Amino acid sequence: MTPKQLMLAGELYQANDPELVAERRHAKQLCHRYNQEPIDLNRQLLGELFGKETNAHIEAPFRCDYGYNIRLGQNFYANYNFTVLDCAPVSIGDNVLVAPNVVLSAAGHPVEVASRVAGWEFARPITIEDNVWLGAGVLVLPGVRIGAGTTIGAGSVVTRDIPAGVVAVGNPCRVIRSL
Repeated sequence: MTPKQLMLAGELYQANDPELVAERRHAKQLCHRYNQEPIDLNRQLLGELFGKETNAHIEAPFRCDYGYNIRLGQNFYANYNFTVLDCAPVSIGDNVLVAPNVVLSAAGHPVEVASRVAGWEFARPITIEDNVWLGAGVLVLPGVRIGAGTTIGAGSVVTRDIPAGVVAVGNPCRVIRSL
């Protein structure tokens, strides 16, 4: 398998592969162009980046690794400094609100030093269901699913799945009440 196939399959892969480097460079170029027009949202550029038209409202600056692994539902809004490391699919439902400085990181590195130093990475999908609100500075880690109608409090680090219809906060993020 190629490094890209390994990445998309959730296996360890080498991110310095020339094909992956070129794809990240292309996404960076599109993000840079998008971020140069912070007053008028350029949905055409977002469509090119995501490979699909979108009615998303994403405040500049916005950053991502590839773009083509991001799926946005209807009525998506992200405030300033939204970052998505989309080495694996990142699926976001309808009516999702993202506060400033949120990071969705599908990318990870092995904890074993030798593997990490050798350049190995992995990626796990992130799913955010409908009607979720992610507060300012939230960090969502690889492989996490956040259930519909949930609110994640500002500054939370989401390390594991969070069920639907709850308020969850903290580091690590934990459910504090049902809605």
